Amino acid sequence: MRSKAPLSLMEQMVMLLVFALAAALCLQAFVKSDQISRRGDQRAQAAVLCQTAAEVIRSSGTQTQEALSAAAEQLGCQYDEGMLWEDYDEDWNPNGGSVYRLTAQEVSSEVSGLNQVRVAVEQEDTVLFELQLAWQGEVTPHE
Repeated sequence: MRSKAPLSLMEQMVMLLVFALAAALCLQAFVKSDQISRRGDQRAQAAVLCQTAAEVIRSSGTQTQEALSAAAEQLGCQYDEGMLWEDYDEDWNPNGGSVYRLTAQEVSSEVSGLNQVRVAVEQEDTVLFELQLAWQGEVTPHE
């Protein structure tokens, strides 16, 4: 008479393999959801930074370069050659690193008196959030 122990052992091994595969799939799902959550948090923070910068730029002057320069002072950002920028670390602390970069620069406009600025937050070469700001400046009459 043969023993049924090897058959029982084989059944246990198959059940263990199925459990291991299910656990691996669950772990992958949790890792992916964590990545999606972190990306959403990054984009939300980038949106807040862009909106804040846009509001300060808009309220800082009637001409684009004047507004960018004044906004850089108010926000504590760098300003040079028509571009405002600030670097942030992984915890969104300013001047702490170069993980994220807030930029604002003039966008040319075909309409006289219309000022346009592109405000964006980037991580390496990926744009996390971007908005275009426009407002009416002083119009010079044609003579």
